[in-house]
Amino acid sequence: MDLGQQPGESLEDAVVREVQEEAGVTLQELAYHSSQPWPFPSSLMIGCHAKALTRDIVVDRKELEDARWFSRDEVVTMLKRQHPAGLTTPPPVAIAHHIIRAWVDDEVGFD
Repeated sequence: MDLGQQPGESLEDAVVREVQEEAGVTLQELAYHSSQPWPFPSSLMIGCHAKALTRDIVVDRKELEDARWFSRDEVVTMLKRQHPAGLTTPPPVAIAHHIIRAWVDDEVGFD
């Protein structure tokens, strides 16, 4: 997700706006997790956790290929590479892996 941060917009506000625009999900209680260098000039990948206020997903196909919800148990099978449909999580070198792992390990502070 390219945040395309607007002038005067905080990082947290940019995340909330982009998730709403790209997946139709409204967020609250956004919490910064970590960052990782991105291999493009002047770019940085950030990771956040948030509570979703809405469950319906409306994907902007210009921005995302797909989006869906997973249960904690289902994500555990993905981390173990044992998901029945062959779904997996990113490898440990990716920030996404650590964001997912923190949620699975209940280190986030909210569900």
